[in-house]
Amino acid sequence: MLSHDQDTFFLFCGIGAVLVLASAIGFLLKLFKGNTPVIANLNARINAWWCMVIVIGIAFWLGNTAVIVLFFIISFFALREFITITPTTSGDYYALVFAFYAALPLQYILVGMDWYGMYTIFIPVYVFLLLPMFASLSGTTKNFLERTAKVQWGLMITVYCISCVPALLTLNIKGFEGRNLLLIAFLVIVVQISDVLQYVFGKLFGKHKIAPNLSPSKTIEGFVGGIVSASLIGACLFWITPFSFVEAALIALMITLLGFMGGLVMSSIKRDCGIKDWGHMIEGHGGMLDRLDSVCFAAPIFFHVVRYWWG
Repeated sequence: MLSHDQDTFFLFCGIGAVLVLASAIGFLLKLFKGNTPVIANLNARINAWWCMVIVIGIAFWLGNTAVIVLFFIISFFALREFITITPTTSGDYYALVFAFYAALPLQYILVGMDWYGMYTIFIPVYVFLLLPMFASLSGTTKNFLERTAKVQWGLMITVYCISCVPALLTLNIKGFEGRNLLLIAFLVIVVQISDVLQYVFGKLFGKHKIAPNLSPSKTIEGFVGGIVSASLIGACLFWITPFSFVEAALIALMITLLGFMGGLVMSSIKRDCGIKDWGHMIEGHGGMLDRLDSVCFAAPIFFHVVRYWWG
């Protein structure tokens, strides 16, 4: 466990200090500006961040198994959101049972077993072949390809991609033994702070829409400001990683760009389904996928880059 690790302790102290500052700003804005919808949403987001950080902190304190279980639960709720938003029919019953009660838990069991050769291909190969087999058992052929693709995509995004976060615990990095939880912290902090800073820079300086049909709130100014500042923050966090300052900056740049594109992809799916948010699970943030869409696309690439160059 890393409960007594000095780097982890200082990292969470820093996160706590930032949240205390954010809470104080939110309180003062509410006091002097009134509880406007924008300020109310800001405070709801800050409160939600407190809850999320506390949950992650407890999982870190309990150790690797708790972290794997936490991300299993996250994947379950994310998959449920995806399947709920992308309509299915009674003909998908067997495929959905297999997805929720076999593919999802088995993926995390394989990660927990550290079976790299299996958990990296289980969903993209075996599950992708098995799902249409189960779907065909219903005998329903209408929109068969579209229905099967929805479940496949749901598993790929919400289970395979998210499972790459706890899979970082399985990497054997020379000189970094016992500190892999900090790789998870680096990934999540950089991607999430990039989202926050893109929002802040967009609100302060945004004038030119970057993808108005997909995400009207995203601007070129917000994109540049958020990506650059988040990459710099990632570089400054090199001390919790096996990377040098420059390496941390480049990797942070990579995962923030991937996160941004992931957000656009998931926004495209939402717009196609005619919705604004994936759900209402997290106050001020929407659903689980609204908070993790960027992580979903950044995590697999980050995992494989770190494994190839440092593992």
